[in-house]
Amino acid sequence: MLSAFLSAFRTPDLRKKLLFTVGIIAVYRLGATLPSPGVSYGNVQKCLDTIQGGSTGVLNLLDLFSGGALLQLSVFALGIMPYITASIILQLLTVVIPRLEQLRKEGQAGQAKITQYTRYLTLGLGVLQASAFVALARSGQLFNNQCDQFPIVPEGTGIPNWLTLSILVMTMTAGTGVVMWLGELITDRGVGNGMSVLIFTSIAARLPSEGWKIKTTKGWGMFLLVIALVLVVITAVTFIEQAQRRIPVQYAKRMIGRRMYGGTSTYIPLKVNQAGVIPVIFASSLLYLPQLALQFFDQNDPGKVQAWIQNHIVKASAPEHIAIYFLLIIFFTYFYVSITFNPTEVADNMKKYGGFVPGIRPGKPTAEYLDFILSRITLPGALYLGIVAILPNFFFIWLDNQQFQNFPFGGTAVLIMVGVGLETVKQIESQLMQRNYEGFLR
Repeated sequence: MLSAFLSAFRTPDLRKKLLFTVGIIAVYRLGATLPSPGVSYGNVQKCLDTIQGGSTGVLNLLDLFSGGALLQLSVFALGIMPYITASIILQLLTVVIPRLEQLRKEGQAGQAKITQYTRYLTLGLGVLQASAFVALARSGQLFNNQCDQFPIVPEGTGIPNWLTLSILVMTMTAGTGVVMWLGELITDRGVGNGMSVLIFTSIAARLPSEGWKIKTTKGWGMFLLVIALVLVVITAVTFIEQAQRRIPVQYAKRMIGRRMYGGTSTYIPLKVNQAGVIPVIFASSLLYLPQLALQFFDQNDPGKVQAWIQNHIVKASAPEHIAIYFLLIIFFTYFYVSITFNPTEVADNMKKYGGFVPGIRPGKPTAEYLDFILSRITLPGALYLGIVAILPNFFFIWLDNQQFQNFPFGGTAVLIMVGVGLETVKQIESQLMQRNYEGFLR
């Protein structure tokens, strides 16, 4: 990895792309620390110091993806999550709405139209999420009512409250549009997928503070042990993310005019983790619903049902929570793979261009064979996602401290960081190969 980056800096055009990407990342981190108008930044810092960066329940994952900007209600508080949510929604709707399915098959022009719809939906979701977070901040639930003495959006400043809140919502929504634009700039003129790079940056920004928190509260011994376990987890995740089942494909020779086409051999790479990190996000979002529902009940006098949900479903270290989380990830892995990879469509495209799997007849038998292989490798992929995702829950039990609920060294964070890192390095290496191609006789 280091040799690839060093070689890239020696290449003038790649060096410009890398420096451009670093510049965009710097702008993104600046916006993540820039407070929005109407927010008392001093009260935010006092509150964070009081609860030690602490547990925010429903907002844990979103705050991690925003690099800590959400709890500060900064300009980029929403981060890239509205865009991710909009992308997932449109991807799921493509299976249901024929018009979107037709656009997807139209190639680049259709994809440009879907991207435009994604942008509009992102801004709409940005307005809704900004309004929700501002309402949570005013009611005190953004910090689980632990900072009522430090109002995040103070009143009585001489400006009407509705105007302050409107400006705050518009600022955060505009920040979402700017983040989306920055991500697209990285994709077009930088290195790697822009949206993924921004998420990687947000998670990486949390690592030093969270690591130092472990050292401060548990000492050097626990800190070094956690670092060793993190390296083991990253190595295992890297190994499995690279694992794939390659199905050989042979293309028959065809005469078109006076030229001979085809006769080549290739393969279909089916990854063990075909679903990526999406099942973990789906399962996490679904598990947040019970805790969100508890906000509507009296927190000072909870009933038996509410208390049981709090202790067995919401509590991250509860066995019931871990088991439900694990099963939801397995379910969503199968669900997401089934809607994103269509064996029948792949088999029809192969048949159209004269391709076939050796020993398997084209058409329906090929589709059944692909479905059989996919169903077999999806199970280990689902188990792998579930095990990696519940690792932070065991860290909660092991460290025995609720302030580590934003623990960034496992689960979704590691999956995203390793995946983005591998894809970025692959893109750099592919561009280096185009510029430093060595002949067969050398």
